[in-house]
Formats: sequence, C-alpha cells, structure tokens
Amino acid sequence: MDKKKNAPKLALIERDPYLKPYADAIAGRYNYAVQKEKELTAEAESLSDFASGYLYFGLHHTPVGWVFREWAPNATAIYLKGTFNDWQKSEDYRLYPLAGGIWEIVLPHEAMRHGDLYKLLVEWYGGAGERIPAWVRRVVQDDNTKIFSAQVWQPEKPYIIKNKNFAPDTNPLLIYECHIGMAAEEEKVGSYAEFREKILPRVKKAGYNCIQIMAIQEHPYYGSFGYHVSSFFAASSRFGTPDELKELIDAAHEMGISVIMDIVHSHAVKNETEGLGLFDGSPYQYFHTGDRREHPAWDSLLFNYGKNEVLHFLLSNCKFWLDEYNFDGFRFDGVTSMLYRSHGLGESFIVYGDYYNLNQDGDAICYLTLANKLIHEVKPQAITIAEEMSGMPGLANAFKDGGIGFDYRMAMGIPDLWIKTIKEQSDENWQLGHILWELTNRRTDERTISYVESHDQALVGDKTVIFRLIDADMYWKMSRLTESSYAVDRGIALHKMIRLITASTINGGYLNFMGNEFGHPEWIDFPREGNGWSYKYARRQWHLLDDNDLKYKYLGDFDKEMIDLIRGSEHFQNTDIIQLWDKSGDQVLVYRRANLLFVFNFHPTNSYTDYGFLTERGAYKVVLNTDATAFGGFGNIDEGITYLTSFDELYAADGKEWLKMYIPARCGLVLRKVD
Repeated sequence: MDKKKNAPKLALIERDPYLKPYADAIAGRYNYAVQKEKELTAEAESLSDFASGYLYFGLHHTPVGWVFREWAPNATAIYLKGTFNDWQKSEDYRLYPLAGGIWEIVLPHEAMRHGDLYKLLVEWYGGAGERIPAWVRRVVQDDNTKIFSAQVWQPEKPYIIKNKNFAPDTNPLLIYECHIGMAAEEEKVGSYAEFREKILPRVKKAGYNCIQIMAIQEHPYYGSFGYHVSSFFAASSRFGTPDELKELIDAAHEMGISVIMDIVHSHAVKNETEGLGLFDGSPYQYFHTGDRREHPAWDSLLFNYGKNEVLHFLLSNCKFWLDEYNFDGFRFDGVTSMLYRSHGLGESFIVYGDYYNLNQDGDAICYLTLANKLIHEVKPQAITIAEEMSGMPGLANAFKDGGIGFDYRMAMGIPDLWIKTIKEQSDENWQLGHILWELTNRRTDERTISYVESHDQALVGDKTVIFRLIDADMYWKMSRLTESSYAVDRGIALHKMIRLITASTINGGYLNFMGNEFGHPEWIDFPREGNGWSYKYARRQWHLLDDNDLKYKYLGDFDKEMIDLIRGSEHFQNTDIIQLWDKSGDQVLVYRRANLLFVFNFHPTNSYTDYGFLTERGAYKVVLNTDATAFGGFGNIDEGITYLTSFDELYAADGKEWLKMYIPARCGLVLRKVD
C-alpha cells in the first residue's frame, strides 16, 4: 500500500506550502493521535468517558460506604491510616489487590467522617513509605509540623455550582493573570473567599473578561509559584476549601468573567512523601526511566506520556477541573519543555527543520493533542492556551487540520522585545516599524495572547516594565502633591504607550498580571529563608491604586479606558492591522484597525504641529489619549477637535487623504472615524 497516497490531506499543510517537506511528520503525529485515541477508547464510549478516572480512583462516599481505590502496580501491600485509627497500621484498613495493579478497600460509613486526616502506607519489596494518595482531592498541611496529609472532604451541605452553562466572552479574550495567595494587601497568604470579595470586583471594574489563576493544584513549596505540583486533583488548601473555590468561580461567572487555571502537566515535584516521586516504590510508575526521568533545569520529574496509565491520569485531571469546579479552560504551563526531548534548552528554532528533526517527543505531542480534543469534547466553548516559545507550527490549529488543538498560544517574544528595547536602546533609537513587526509577527492561522509582562517579569531577579522605566524614583516621586521627576514623567508616559501599542495589535487576546496595570512598584519574592520568611513582597498593594494623591491611579484609569475601548470595538481582534505611516526619524507610527486610527509619537522631545499622514477620507475624533491629564499626561491635546482629512489629487483614486494634527512627544492617540 502506498502510504503517501492514503495520507490525510491536512489543511495545516495546504495553508502553508513551507510545511510540505514535513508533511509526513505532521501526518504521522496526526495519525498517531488518531490511533492512540482508538486504543484508549476501545472499551469506552468516548475520550471523555475514558478520562473519568477520578470517578473511580480515590476516596468516594457511596450508598454502601466508603470506597477507596489506587493504582500502585509495584506495591505488595497498602494500608489506610489516619485520625480514624490513630495512625496505626491495621488489617481492618488494608486494601486488596484487583487486576492491573489496582488496589481497593470498602469501609462502612462510620469508618471515616468529614475532616479526618489520612495517608497510605505503601509497602513494596525492599521498602515501605507513607504516601499521599495520587487521586486525592483534598490535602492539608499541619501548621506546626508542616506535614501534609490527605483529608476526607464530604461536607453535609456541599456547595452547589449555580452557573454550569456559563459561556466565556472571547471577543476578545482579556485576561487578568492572578495568584490567590499574593492577591491580599496584608502580609499573609490570601484566600479564595477574600479574592472573591475583594479582587473580583476590581477585575470587573477594570474591564477584563477572564481571570487566569495560578497555583491551584496543590504544591508543597509556596515559593514555587505552584509549578512544582504534588497533588494534581487537589485545590491548594492554603487558600481555603474546595467549596470556597467553587463559590469564587461561580461569582466570577455571575460577573461575566471566565475562569481558567494554570495546569501543570509538563513535570511534577520530586517529593516522595507528598508527591508521586516514588509512590509505589518504583521510580518509574508515572515517570520516564534513566536520564529522561529528571528535568535538567527544573529539579523536577518528567511524565512518561507513552504509558496509557499516565495518559489516563493526566486526561482525567483535565476533565476533573472542568467537571468538578466548572473552570472554563486551561493555560498549559511548560509546553515547550513537553514538545522536545531537549526541552527546548539551547535550541534556536530558526528554520522549519528545527521542528521536525527527531528532537520532538511524539508521545507528549500526542498527549497534548488528545488533551485539547478532550477538553473541547467536555466543554465545546472551553479555552486552551499554550505557554510555548519555540513557535512550533500547528500548535494553535485544530486537530482536524493537522494541529495540536490549542485555541491560543502565548506571544512570549513580546515581553522579551520590550525588555530588550528598554534595556539596550535609548529612546531616540527605538525603531517603531521593527516594534510593530515584532508585535504582529505570528502565523496568520493561529490566535495568540499578547502581553507586555506576566508574572515572569515581576519576579525577583527581573524587573517590571514600570521599575525599568522609573527605578528608585518610584519610592519618592509618585505623589501628585510633590515635585515630579523626569524619570517618573517618562515612565508614566511610556508605560501607557507600551501597553496601548501591545493591546491594540492583538489577534486573539491580551494578558496582564495583577497590579502591573497600575504600575505595582514591588517585585515578587515569596517567603523563604533568604528573606526571613517574609510576605512583604508576596502581596499586592491595592491602596496605591485607590489613593487619589498617588500617580498609580493614572495608570490604572488609563488601563481601564484602554480595555473598555477594545471591548467596545466589535470583533476587534479579528480586524486587519493596516500600517499607514512609519517614519523612523520622527519616531511616528500610525496604523488602522477598522474605523480606529492608532497614532504614536515615541520621540522623547519632538512634538509635531500639523503632522500629516495618509488615511481614508473622513472625519476623526480622539477617543483615547495617553497625554490626557486624567491619565497623568500634560494635556496637550484638545480632544474636542474633529479632524477632517484634506484632499490630495495624487491619492484621490485610492480614497486616501491627508490627516494633519498636533502630536506631542511621547504620546499615543486613538481616533475614531465618525462619518
């Protein structure tokens, strides 16, 4: 049989002729996912039916009593021990083996109660150890001993989700990236309830239509930002209860805000007592063997996506968060690390061949493909985003077209662009044409999430954009009641302009990390030995935004107006970006999206009177102005003026005329065509 003759005709390849030399590789990964799905669903009705392991494994309260099951093929014996039996090894709490390495115990109703703590005692040839169950839904840490235990969670009156049929608004997707613990103003770990009461109203007021919550899956070390996960099905108890998280998500939905979570399936914490590192005595139960077991840069363990049991665990995890908590989707962390055997370390990814050179992890690609297929099978309107920096073609294309199936990919080159520009170039040398090219350099058939900075740029060892621009003057010159400084004036102006040019060039969505919209002055540093276990820098100082005597309010107010403008423009993210003017010597850039003109003068000192550029004939009015006094600007623009284009016979056939206006230095303007 001629394999090429029977290869699927994939739209991904048809759309991009440069992919044709790699058609066999792309068809190969497509066919592998098709075959793997058939294999996994041989005894299931669908992929969703297969990915329901959380309904079978773990602890369940049933009409016949408590039923607990665990997969531990290397174990020789397993016991439940906890507060219900004084933490003793007891034959009454011994599990019995079933087929396929599965262990089970059925206990009467009175054997456990809500709130009981428990663990597994797992024995294997040559050893034994206490373990947190792999499928556990609730893990708590003792305040004194710092030891983690599983907890029976079966409240008499569990929270009932109200908004099961919520539909996310993705026109466009405007994400407020947040961390529950550090959202508090006080020097402490914030809670789900506090976030619902205090932060959600801020997100609503700011105009964002989606929150992306970090660090939900349980993790032993708070300072890991939630990226070294130990219990994949447990919502972190340091922020509150499962019911409080469900109530938070419901409240967001009532406000029209969708909720996605960072899901970490790229690696797992190495811990053995809290995590899966040596769960049943085998180091390879969930993870790779040999030198592929540990991540060379992250000090963590790497899943073996070639094992069907691991696929069952991870796919079930995806469905669990959608089903149990009503999340609207996921931002998958560390996708680059998953796609390549090298984890992308030291790779350049310059030409297409770099994506098809046998460095790819076919099993991981298959898992991601099936995960996306499953998520959209469970929730057709779900949102999936890939945190990926290599630019692998097809990542955010539909599976049926030969893609991996993500809805969006993070535009990770944009924050790098801004850091590099601010650090390495003086204002006079900023090349706006190059900046616009970088902001719009993406595959036309993929949607991206653009952002100036995320939590990554706010961590200790890095700097936020505002701190790069203003530096130490942030501590002394941000009051409206005292004399300003050049650094503050420059920083406030550029902070607004950088955000406006980034948000206005999206083709899918825009992301902001909480507090960065108003120029939060501090870096993020979680409690650790080196800082005396302090929470001083692991919080958000909202009072800075609320204080009318401080200049942070200018930035917050501008961000709200910018977001409202984008949300108020129908299908803004789908409109073409048409460059109208780029004069590097003047540092003036103009582009159009539908009936909006975006005019930027990044020159630090030169303001231009009667500056002309060609656009569609008509009348235009300013609808957003970074130089407005309400946003901390100098008020050099008369926003009451209607600008009329001027006829030029040379361009009449094209329907173009000259629009002339005053453009102050360091100013960004948005004009709307009004006739």
